[in-house]
Amino acid sequence: MTASRGYAAQTAKAPMAPHAFERRAPGPKDIHIEIAYCGVCHSDLHQVRDEWGGAIFPMVPGHEIVGTVTAVGSDVKKFKVGDRAGVGCLVESCRTCDNCVEHQEQYCTGGATFTYNGRDKDGAPTYGGYANDIVVDEAFALTIPAGLDLAAVAPLLCAGITTYSPLRHWNVKAGQKVGVVGLGGLGHMALKFAKAFGAHVVQFTTSANKVEDAKRLGADDVVMSNDDAAMKAHAGTFDFILDTVSAPHDVMQFIGLLRRDGTMTLVGVPEKPPVVHPFVLIGARRSLAGSLIGGLAETQEMLDFCGTHGITSDIELIAMKDIDASFERMLKGDVKYRFVIDLATLDA
Repeated sequence: MTASRGYAAQTAKAPMAPHAFERRAPGPKDIHIEIAYCGVCHSDLHQVRDEWGGAIFPMVPGHEIVGTVTAVGSDVKKFKVGDRAGVGCLVESCRTCDNCVEHQEQYCTGGATFTYNGRDKDGAPTYGGYANDIVVDEAFALTIPAGLDLAAVAPLLCAGITTYSPLRHWNVKAGQKVGVVGLGGLGHMALKFAKAFGAHVVQFTTSANKVEDAKRLGADDVVMSNDDAAMKAHAGTFDFILDTVSAPHDVMQFIGLLRRDGTMTLVGVPEKPPVVHPFVLIGARRSLAGSLIGGLAETQEMLDFCGTHGITSDIELIAMKDIDASFERMLKGDVKYRFVIDLATLDA
């Protein structure tokens, strides 16, 4: 076993605190990564507070992990000591179901193993990236393109692939009109990707103070979604809309902006299910869909795309001891646009 250090929640109501734990000893196909940075995802907060149920405590969160390879197993082909590597939301899958064979491990019917708050093959809990290191099969590790700031790469492992995957799946391209609902950790990445794909991108927000920032990030137009007249002006004109919002909101008002055969995809998870009347779909053969992160091959594709186009997340670097305060700020939307933990501060 490997002795590790991190920050964990001991119960759903306990603050995050230092925690010593053990990881499995590296096997022939494993790599050992010394973690440099870990992004803070809104799902980390949901999980440590057991808001989705099924929490395994003590819990070390974190699935936006980047660092340096410090050891490789005898059968490892993809990495060598000293390489930069990343780990996202998954650390294992059955590898044999149709979805896994088609490189869609996130939909593994045999049960994908998540980076934290999951169970490894031996039944032991998985622990995430709010820690000094991680051991992972090389098949579930990603290579990080040279030239990208490592700290700003971390959120790409979740926020990045969560938005890149649906844009790619629904074939967003130049000449299309694309909407992004919400300008947060997910939304700002969706905006960057849609713009890089060549689309005419409209950012929807309810925050007037985000208008100029949306334009800075590449939005061709910004629409206040609480302005009925502004919304009606875009009715029936969008090819694709990506909804990144996790707070309760009116989904119907955005579906009505789609042109015939347009698609709106949800990647946010509001506490209460949205209400959708069938007529808003039937009237123009519109589609409402959902998407979950991406497979390993697509995640690597996304990282390589970011390397080519110089895309990273807008981040605020924090110390490990400030994680609870950062959770509270995140709940208030007080971050532009993703917190990233500097693991050099783990023992401070």
